[in-house]
Amino acid sequence: MNQIDLTPDELLTTTRAVRKRLDLTRQPGIDVIRECLEIALQAPTGGNTQGWHFVVVTDADQRAALAALYKKAWALYKQAPNSVFDLFAKQKAGLHKDQLGRVAESADYLVDNLHRVPVHVIPCISGRVDRMRGDFASVALASVYGSILPATWSFMLAARARGLGTAWTTCHLMYEREAAEILGIPYAEISQVALIATAYSIGTEFRKSLRNPLDEVLHINHW
Repeated sequence: MNQIDLTPDELLTTTRAVRKRLDLTRQPGIDVIRECLEIALQAPTGGNTQGWHFVVVTDADQRAALAALYKKAWALYKQAPNSVFDLFAKQKAGLHKDQLGRVAESADYLVDNLHRVPVHVIPCISGRVDRMRGDFASVALASVYGSILPATWSFMLAARARGLGTAWTTCHLMYEREAAEILGIPYAEISQVALIATAYSIGTEFRKSLRNPLDEVLHINHW
């Protein structure tokens, strides 16, 4: 598979959440998805347990069913405190307001078109994260998520290097059990952690995004 000529720093700083620039008319072959996932499997996991799974959804009916769940969850999210829409309306965000407005608009666009996105990648991890309780639950959760999120980000970086765009979404997890039924995922044993909308991007030129200054979030030796 041909790759875009990007330095490591360019790859890391221009892998964006792609929504409105997903090419909804072009189907990525399973070979390129497999290639990206082979790279993802080189990510670290806690104790090298490798309890990850990736459900790749290309079937139109299944994608439509997942999109319907997502849309139902999105309606709840839009009314939630501190959602991107709430922050935009109250002007509480530290980021540039215009950028936040564009994020909200593109997120709505993805909701309306998720069923048309040709590939949905559902990263999963063994075990039920919602059952973790007790004094060390935070440690257990950090270990579990730390064993799947790096691999998922590696998939997204590998996709970017091959001309694909991705968007990390989580709203469908409000209806995770229903999604598990659609995809045949054993809900009692496996936790879904995201839905990665995946397609070729319309154009491959992406820029760095506006971010708050490093010194506002950097703490050296103490808070």
